[in-house]
Amino acid sequence: MNTPAKTEMVRSARLRIWRGTSREDGAYQDFDVAFEDGDSVLDGLVRIRVQQDPDLAFRFSCFNANVCKECTMLIDGEVQYACIAKLRTGTIKLDPLPNLPVLRDLVTDTLSPKERL
Repeated sequence: MNTPAKTEMVRSARLRIWRGTSREDGAYQDFDVAFEDGDSVLDGLVRIRVQQDPDLAFRFSCFNANVCKECTMLIDGEVQYACIAKLRTGTIKLDPLPNLPVLRDLVTDTLSPKERL
């Protein structure tokens, strides 16, 4: 008896990502990324960097562990971990963390003054 193959439903999300070297000098760029259930925003960002734009700047140290806090960014206006936030259909807006200098794209200067010595 033949069993039908399991098919995963692949969907697409549009990530609207802040690009630039400061908050005054930059603009949003949209990327469409395919995803499956359970994929995180970080998974989508890595896919974009590998498949579409190797110059996209964002930080991460681990996947789905929520311990390093490197991938923290504004996701739809809320501070979240990109490794925890899930991709969904529709547009997801990604911005660098607020109240910190932007180094490039989604990367901000998170060092305290003591660490900059």
